Amino acid sequence: MRRFFTFALCLFSLLGAQGQKPMADAQIDSTLLSNKIVFVDGKPAPADIQNTVDSIRRRISMFYYDQFRHFQDPSAPYFLFMSKDAQLAMGIGGAVRMRAYYDWGGAVPASGFAPYLIPMNPDPTRMRQIGTTPAGTCLFFRVLGRNKQLGEYQLYIETNFNGYQSRDLHLKKAYAIINDFTVGYAASTFSDPAALPPTVDAQGPNNKISPTSVLVRYMPVIKNKWYFALSAETPSTSIGDDGVNTKRLSDWMPDFAAFAQFQWAPGQHVRLAGILRTMGYRDLKAEKNHNVAGWGLLLSSVSRPHSQITCYATANYGHGIGSLGGDLLIGRYDLISDPDTPGRLYAPSSLGWCLGVQYNFRPNLFVSATASQSRLLPSHAVSPDEYKYGMFGAVNVFWHMTPRMQFAAEFDIAMRRNFNGDHRTARRAGVMCQFSF
Repeated sequence: MRRFFTFALCLFSLLGAQGQKPMADAQIDSTLLSNKIVFVDGKPAPADIQNTVDSIRRRISMFYYDQFRHFQDPSAPYFLFMSKDAQLAMGIGGAVRMRAYYDWGGAVPASGFAPYLIPMNPDPTRMRQIGTTPAGTCLFFRVLGRNKQLGEYQLYIETNFNGYQSRDLHLKKAYAIINDFTVGYAASTFSDPAALPPTVDAQGPNNKISPTSVLVRYMPVIKNKWYFALSAETPSTSIGDDGVNTKRLSDWMPDFAAFAQFQWAPGQHVRLAGILRTMGYRDLKAEKNHNVAGWGLLLSSVSRPHSQITCYATANYGHGIGSLGGDLLIGRYDLISDPDTPGRLYAPSSLGWCLGVQYNFRPNLFVSATASQSRLLPSHAVSPDEYKYGMFGAVNVFWHMTPRMQFAAEFDIAMRRNFNGDHRTARRAGVMCQFSF
């Protein structure tokens, strides 16, 4: 199985769409053209119109070929305020997104379809469920500029209505990019959102590594093909202490993450990322503090081997990385107890993978299929009813009725298996409509 995943990743990275422009990129182009440019200090001189427009188009495209952009992130803004010399641009945009879903055979008690949450002994009163959510509705502001002293810079703020009951506004991202440096609340270097296949469900693949934290990142680019990144990030560990034999220590050391990426075309790449973590706990019996090292690797790729096909692949493995995303984020798996040694915690290993393929019938109409797994691999015995692994699968169709109006439908299926062999399957049908501006 592992050989298959390795082969798939290598295949996706070596194949790139040749000749005809990929339909996925053609859809991006149509959205880039659907915007209103407002010159805040008068239109540029006629001789400078074309150069100014070309400069604007290049800047808007940065919304779509951002190294950390996920499929569900909002589109480039319809309104773009531009200075006369095209040295400064500010976009104000957002999206209104509505989802509806229906579960049967044992409802998952959340709007996100996570295998971890599948009830092993379902409540007879909750065997079926219909739900709706506006989660994913968002507002954002982005400033793009050039300065003689600073060079190229960006400022970005995004808010989402994902808070209490999926209706409260909360901050999702807030960062500044100055040349090769990023400072602020942004997607972790140990992630690759672009390599995750499209889903209607907000949870997505159950191996999804998607942490966001306050960080400082240095990311140089060599010949527009090689990308390297190194960052120090604010940790947020999830320790399985019991308060009797063990107690967690406050986080005191940043997470250190890095990646190397080769990109052969815009939006197509292969990336290897890694992370190092320090997690602390106190042995209450021995009255002694301990620090445990955690680490993880993430191999990912997105490619377009044909003008109508996009392939996605991710594989991750590590020790003490449960809190970084996917099913294991729901539990406390960065450190868990050793039943043979009371007062001792250790970092269990975990493994995850995801494969996805997208087929475009037209630039604005595509179907996709996704399969993923997340697995806990402890080195000591755990409770028989503990989560062992989960499987997730999805088939969907997306239609852009206009460049800024999107409709989608999806069928999801998932399975949870515990260490005692008990397992259950859940199913969900979902639809979505989204309006961007």
